[in-house]
Amino acid sequence: MIRFEGLTKEYVRDGRRKLVCRDVSLAIPAGRVVALLGRNGAGKSTLMRMIAGTEAPTAGRISSTGSISFPVGFAGSFHADLTGVQNTRFVARVYGVDSDALVAFVEDFAELGVHFRLPFSTYSAGMRSRLTFGVSMGIAFDTYLVDEITAVGDAAFRARSQTMFEDRLSRAGAILATHAMGQVRSLCDAAIVLEAGKLTWFDDVEAAIAQHERNLLG
Repeated sequence: MIRFEGLTKEYVRDGRRKLVCRDVSLAIPAGRVVALLGRNGAGKSTLMRMIAGTEAPTAGRISSTGSISFPVGFAGSFHADLTGVQNTRFVARVYGVDSDALVAFVEDFAELGVHFRLPFSTYSAGMRSRLTFGVSMGIAFDTYLVDEITAVGDAAFRARSQTMFEDRLSRAGAILATHAMGQVRSLCDAAIVLEAGKLTWFDDVEAAIAQHERNLLG
């Protein structure tokens, strides 16, 4: 379970105060596959980083049972000067898994070729996403944080990513930030709508999609 208790997050950007959420208390049950819906700029990525523990809230707290992945697709999880292999080994040590096994999995899955042994700073955006997705899928987390990751790469890689992700979801939960409503309908069994600093839980995915679409029109 992931629990928000009086959670508030705001920051200043370009001289303007940005509110992500204010005094939110919410529990996300273990094992659920939850869509995180919100307009561009609503703060979905910031919320995901707070859940992962890589960004602190302004007030309140997030607690959890079970392991939570780093935000897939978030390049800040990796060191620019380290190679793909070195970054993979570093993550393995952080999460206490076998580094040789994780390197073998990522090398096979991410299909980075010689780039796997080059500095992360030389990677294109797509290559960075392949690496972060591969590393995340190579670790048996209880909850995966995913941000549009299956949109990366060519059609064959997207299909492999989708298959891999669905396999992981047979044994784990996830929070999925996406603008693809087809993906929400096929993968998710609940949803959270983020709008104007409020988080609203929906057990009915269709109701969440309808509310999100009304927000976009408002």
